[in-house]
Amino acid sequence: MFGLRLSLWLQPGTQLCSVSRQSVHKLASLQKATLLPPKKVQGLLYPFSELEAYLDRSVDRTQFQLFHPSLEDMVKAEKLFYSSPSHKIDYYISAERLDHVPALKPPEVCFIGRSNVGKSSLIKGLFSLTPEVDVRVSKTPGHTKKMNFFRVGKAFTVVDMPGYGHRAPKDFVDMVEPYLYTRKNLVRTFLLVDGSVGLQKADLIALEMCEEIRRPYVMVVTKIDKCGSGTLLTNLMDLQDVVKTHTTSCFPQPFLVSSLHFWGIYLLRCFITHVTGSLRLTDTAPS
Repeated sequence: MFGLRLSLWLQPGTQLCSVSRQSVHKLASLQKATLLPPKKVQGLLYPFSELEAYLDRSVDRTQFQLFHPSLEDMVKAEKLFYSSPSHKIDYYISAERLDHVPALKPPEVCFIGRSNVGKSSLIKGLFSLTPEVDVRVSKTPGHTKKMNFFRVGKAFTVVDMPGYGHRAPKDFVDMVEPYLYTRKNLVRTFLLVDGSVGLQKADLIALEMCEEIRRPYVMVVTKIDKCGSGTLLTNLMDLQDVVKTHTTSCFPQPFLVSSLHFWGIYLLRCFITHVTGSLRLTDTAPS
């Protein structure tokens, strides 16, 4: 049934949008993902479905499926991540201080996390349908030293923040806090946590900062392909316990992603377009 419904939205041979002549990852688009067996497609779109079988029956699964868009909505969201003459996606500017950044009208989402948590890799995955966008990824922790702004047409802006913790810029706090506190068009902060190691002390400090700011944020669990299901579930449940008992501004559902295998990329794209007001979902969804 799942494969049938997906094929109704993505007929074989149908191109969603024109793409760059540069190489595009084979799983960057839903169209290519449909070539996989239905079970694998399910895991790509909704990564939590791969963990459900390992959960105790007493665990409430609702908290992991609050945002569960239809396939139609995912297709609509994906279109916004294709660049075109009338909807240009590009790197805009880098800045060490908020006062170095021009005021931008479109809503913004920013990504923060520990050094080497996979922020730049995740953003590169989100923009994989437009490979000419220059998202620099390094194996060296702390590579991102400035706030990097990427424009998605007139719809919204994505901001890649410097990593905290190991090799963080000396002026990290002076750089990041003013942005988080005062940026008027910031609609959502995405706080990334490495799923293979779980919450670290630095992550808890960042979480406390997000709580103090009292602006909406959401947890993204990265590198879910780097550990076994047991380790991932343990770290995920520990994180959920913290979110449930120590937060008021955090969206209850964590988003599970693997930038390497594209697990969860489609769902996260859809959530971004939803919270920025770029996409009206077919079904009512919380944000």
